Amino acid sequence: MASIRKQKSGAWRAQVRRKGQSLSETFVRHADAKGWALDAERQIDRGETPLDARIARIRTFGELIDLHIDDMSEVGRAPGRTKHATLRMLKRSLGKLKLVEVGRERLIQFGRTRAAAGAGPVTVGMDIGVVRLVLTHAAAVHGLPVAVEPVDLARVALTRLGLVGKSNERDRRPTEEELAALIAYFDANDRITMPMSRIVKFAIATAMRQEEICRVTWSDLNTRTKMLMIRDRKDPRQKKGNDQRIPLLSISGYDAMGLIEEQRSLRTNDDDRIFPFNHRSISSRFTRSCQELDIQDLHFHDLRHEGTSRLFEAGFQIQQVALVTGHKDWKMLRRYTHIRPEALHDLVPRYAAQG
Repeated sequence: MASIRKQKSGAWRAQVRRKGQSLSETFVRHADAKGWALDAERQIDRGETPLDARIARIRTFGELIDLHIDDMSEVGRAPGRTKHATLRMLKRSLGKLKLVEVGRERLIQFGRTRAAAGAGPVTVGMDIGVVRLVLTHAAAVHGLPVAVEPVDLARVALTRLGLVGKSNERDRRPTEEELAALIAYFDANDRITMPMSRIVKFAIATAMRQEEICRVTWSDLNTRTKMLMIRDRKDPRQKKGNDQRIPLLSISGYDAMGLIEEQRSLRTNDDDRIFPFNHRSISSRFTRSCQELDIQDLHFHDLRHEGTSRLFEAGFQIQQVALVTGHKDWKMLRRYTHIRPEALHDLVPRYAAQG
């Protein structure tokens, strides 16, 4: 039988001794101490390890989300911006549900609601995946009696309903005419303060993401070897410390090193970045310009695809292209590569010379 005693501080200390196990917890309220002691005894009788008092008090899915964030932050793996935004959304949508209410039907309803609000199949699938992650974490790390199977069943149902699925592979590449029109538009528009034509050319020459372009610094540039260090390059398996040195080539039709030298005239002592601009402003300016020129369905990120494809069209092998693009998974690299059949004509003289 558990013993519950009031301490001088006014708190209640519950102590359980059962089947060779001894544990205790302190509570503000007597009722909480009694409830924890009863639960602890039942768990010991079932051969389970009693839950920590803080964990045992968790009742809602929102509290489970907070627990997940705290745990990951404690080990230096705090959720990144995208995952944190998803967790906040889940807390708003499902946070008030009791743990037993996070079941198949409720998650299917959640998926339908998200799809009706405009979320695509990939986004809904990622949301359901994060729900599963939070529950699995609670069960594995803390031994909470939560069920993961309903999440899997909900995913199957949402997949059959067409609300969860894979993304369509994007193969949009700008035409030579579209690139020429954009560059001419940027060069002729005095209202645009950012060197957009240079940034567009640099994006194709290096196959870099817009965030990376706006983050690289003069300090990480080696003009002698024509190498540039990209710090914390995006990698789903490694959020930080994924630094990569890339060669500044002139194989894609644009000279990456030459474009950087052109950029020196804008260098200031206050900012060490080579392109000291906000990446969102660059993306917005690019999108607006495409709209004004009636260029349909072209995104700034498509320039990374274009640069990657040009490297392949120049005859580079997958492992060589990866040294520029930073892809760790060569299958993913292949997904982003869309070579124009016309490019094969340029390779004919090279293969003929080898023969």
